[in-house]
Amino acid sequence: MRGKGREIVTTTGTGTNWTAWQESWDRQQEWYLPDREERFRVMLDMVEALVGTAPRVLDLACGTGSITARLLARFPGATSTGVDLDPALLAIARGTFEGDDRVTLVEADLKSPDWPAALPHGSYDAVLTATALHWLHSGALATLYGQLAPLVREGGVFMNADHMPDESTPRINAAEHAQRHAGMERAKRDGVLDWSEWWRLAAQDPVLAGPTARRYEIYGEHADGDTPSAAWHAAALREKGFAEVRPVWCSPSDTLLLALK
Repeated sequence: MRGKGREIVTTTGTGTNWTAWQESWDRQQEWYLPDREERFRVMLDMVEALVGTAPRVLDLACGTGSITARLLARFPGATSTGVDLDPALLAIARGTFEGDDRVTLVEADLKSPDWPAALPHGSYDAVLTATALHWLHSGALATLYGQLAPLVREGGVFMNADHMPDESTPRINAAEHAQRHAGMERAKRDGVLDWSEWWRLAAQDPVLAGPTARRYEIYGEHADGDTPSAAWHAAALREKGFAEVRPVWCSPSDTLLLALK
């Protein structure tokens, strides 16, 4: 598989082309989230503002390590612990960050009551996550927030950029949805990979086929929670011990919520 769009350069002379898999994952995610880089920029702006330029970070539900890659590019003195359960995305992350002693990757189920025991550190300056926790239902998400609060040091931050719809604005929501999906259809006609197509290619790759099969055993085709509003997230985080919580960025459909310990 070569080129761009629906093809991925998966191998080089020295083995699997992890850079190509990372870039293809980013393009696939941008198909759904054209402002993805903007939320990452604001997230790292707030990391710098509140905990400095050499933070110890927990990249929660890290996937391929998109946040970690941007964190280290901007703050070379940072360290990151990435935690996820997806075997295929973790394989890409491990290949990408192999040999970088600033990065530790942990396989753990965030729905397990003892997942924090697998972490190498007991506290972090910042816990960051993006477009990942929407697969948890609100009860499990509230439990997770309670597990996160002790992991964030005093003065540290938790940030979650995700789908947080406002059900009180149905006409605005419908207009945004129609406009965004029209753009997605145009991009798809131009060859951009969607979620299903990206995973189909991963399942055909000699290195990722096994991990991809295992991830489908864990998750099935897709997993989505009940996507509560930003107000719900803020209230839950305050209840679990965060002192200040508010949005620091939003789009018509998504919010980046910052909680300060």
